[in-house]
Amino acid sequence: MRLALLRSWPLAARVPLVVAGLMVAVSLVIGQVVLHRLARDQERHVADLAAAYLDGVSTAVLPAAIRRDVWEAYDALDRARARYEGLAIVFAVVTEPAGHVLAASDPRLFPVGSLLPEALLERYGPDGRLTIDEAVELAFLARELREGAVPVGRILVELDIGALIAERRAVRWTLVGVNAGLTLLLAGLGVMLVRRMLGPVAILRAHVAAGAEGPIRPVDEAVIARQPAEFAALFRAFNRTAQAVAEREAMAARLAAEEKYALLGKLASAMAHEVNNPLGGMFTAVDTLARHGDDPAVRARSIGFLRRGLTDIRDVVRAGLVTSKGRIGEGPLTRADLDDLRHLVRHEIERRGLSLVWRNDLARGLALDRTMVRQIALNLLLNACAASPPGGCVRLEARVAAGAFALTVRDDGPGLPAAARALLAAPDAPPPGGGLGLWTAARLAAALGGRITSADGAPGTSITLRVPLADGALADVA
Repeated sequence: MRLALLRSWPLAARVPLVVAGLMVAVSLVIGQVVLHRLARDQERHVADLAAAYLDGVSTAVLPAAIRRDVWEAYDALDRARARYEGLAIVFAVVTEPAGHVLAASDPRLFPVGSLLPEALLERYGPDGRLTIDEAVELAFLARELREGAVPVGRILVELDIGALIAERRAVRWTLVGVNAGLTLLLAGLGVMLVRRMLGPVAILRAHVAAGAEGPIRPVDEAVIARQPAEFAALFRAFNRTAQAVAEREAMAARLAAEEKYALLGKLASAMAHEVNNPLGGMFTAVDTLARHGDDPAVRARSIGFLRRGLTDIRDVVRAGLVTSKGRIGEGPLTRADLDDLRHLVRHEIERRGLSLVWRNDLARGLALDRTMVRQIALNLLLNACAASPPGGCVRLEARVAAGAFALTVRDDGPGLPAAARALLAAPDAPPPGGGLGLWTAARLAAALGGRITSADGAPGTSITLRVPLADGALADVA
């Protein structure tokens, strides 16, 4: 949690903080080394002085200790204390081999013949080396008195080392104060230096943030000239990137405009194609009315045909070809809707010298978009007419089988080209050349929830539209 909080701080604060922490760690190590060295030097100095003191006292006290002369021993201790004023001697005691006090610098504290307390004797090491108790600021030192190999007594000395401990304490606080001051000073300087070093980063961040609201603005060359070499190179790389992005955006805008015009042209071409298909049949119906308008049956059939053709044209215009046709048409697909297509293609059939075989097995209406199905069927019929040679045959078969509406158109042509077959499989974009009718039929089939497949025969090709029917539509057919 603390690490995550530290990472959320700005870099201008984190770097000086880390440096300050490292400086504190280094100062602690250096302080411990200095204090340890100081303590060792002090102990060696006290030990040297105390050894010199004990050497002199031992020489003066040894004859008195051999004779058990109390006054002579006391006089030797008193004269030695005056001679070694550099040592803060608390007391000095000469004991007999049995441990009884022979003489002491303070006879009231240690009477002659008394035994020293065990707690005091435990402070002296068995080998007589200097021992220091910093808690009470005292040092203890002992020396054996011997005449040859015969022990004649022992000298015990207690020293006041309060001045030395105070000196250590002063040195410790001096180190703490100096290190803390240097740490704070250098941390403050680090904050200023890091902020100054991160100034170019702030400039770059401002330019990048401005790019989210509009075009990326390059860094001025005058600003780049004031930066260090590393940041100057970074700014120039940013300017090159900004220029490349601006060029790509301009190119994308031009391409989008060109694509828009291309799509508008293809849309207009497709709409003209779809409107032109029923117009041919409508002209045929007008000619029929002109020649046989007196016949009520012919007149009614031709007027109905014209009405449905105009409805198809209206739906095509409203829907904008394929893009807006996602809803079910105004009425179900009926047998008559498909039979009308015979009149629409009759002119093309007669013009090319073809024959037309028509099989429409729809008995009831289907819940399918009639306009879209008619557009698909008309496109497939016109393509079959264009592919069949003179004297050939075009066949249409419409039926309901295996839970789906199936419409098959066959021709006697040379077969479907590979590009057209690929267009039926993936009608994502209008074809650059021909094949607009197949592309439109494939898009309409996808909008109906169905698909168009092709199969080569001998001769010719059969193209089948298959649209699954809902349960209600199947029940209606049944």
